[in-house]
Amino acid sequence: MSDDSAVADIPVICGPTAAGKSAIAMWIAERTPVAIVSADSRQIYRGFDIGTAKPTARERMLAPHYGVDVADPTERYSAAAWAAGASEWLHESARLRRTPLVVGGTGLYLRALFEGLFDEPKLDPARRAELSAFTERLDINELRRWARELDPPRAHLGRTQLLRAIEIALLTGHRMSDLHRDRARSSSWNPRYLLVDPGPALAERIAARVDEMLDHGWLDEVRRLMDVIPADAPAWNATGYDAVRRLVSGEMTRAAARDEIVVRTRQYAKRQRTWFRHQLPAERVTRVNPLADSWRATVEAWLRPVVPDEIGA
Repeated sequence: MSDDSAVADIPVICGPTAAGKSAIAMWIAERTPVAIVSADSRQIYRGFDIGTAKPTARERMLAPHYGVDVADPTERYSAAAWAAGASEWLHESARLRRTPLVVGGTGLYLRALFEGLFDEPKLDPARRAELSAFTERLDINELRRWARELDPPRAHLGRTQLLRAIEIALLTGHRMSDLHRDRARSSSWNPRYLLVDPGPALAERIAARVDEMLDHGWLDEVRRLMDVIPADAPAWNATGYDAVRRLVSGEMTRAAARDEIVVRTRQYAKRQRTWFRHQLPAERVTRVNPLADSWRATVEAWLRPVVPDEIGA
């Protein structure tokens, strides 16, 4: 990748949570100089480490990591802010003479970087505040029902994105999905996606990772955070943190908290799979099952156009 190239091919490792994206990224990092740009909306917040599966100290030594610990927990961090930062991080990777690897499962971040953001119409502040006061009281199932009527392509997304889609549709008369398509700004990057998915095994991988987090410090992390981070800080919205807070406060048993986190994480993974299935351009996607014997060959073939030199064995 040239630092001054107008349009550059960028390798992107994406897929649902716990699929094995980071493990593949680290396998690559052990064999060729790369810099990793995290496309994970949960890892941006400082202090929220264990429950978001942030890279370890060893992993950060293997390769520079960008997009991790870039925002205060009380800050609302948008896809636009991430995309702006990611462009700088991609250029910095080139200056370091490292191949950039974008790694993560936040589809909206990837869309913001590679498809460009739309020029958003101005919203009336008073009407926006009134609508927000109403929709914030709705549970996620009701929000999905609204989104299926107002903007069906976005009805599978998470709560924050559902609220935004409803807000845009009601206050502008236009679907957010249409605005993304019709009013998008151009991007300087061309993605080459490696879509990582272990298939049915993902459910047990999620459960195993939740158990590992609970056994290795997640409760202590949340106790520390509860002492210094307001209860309504955006960072608490990361999957699982609400249940661990209730566990720490004595409102749930460990077994109940564990089961709730597993269920919600699997639901999140299902939404991610739906997004990747419908939103990624098929001609730019290479699929890999990290449990298949052939995964290394698949990864090497996918990466070769961007890193022409043979990856070390």
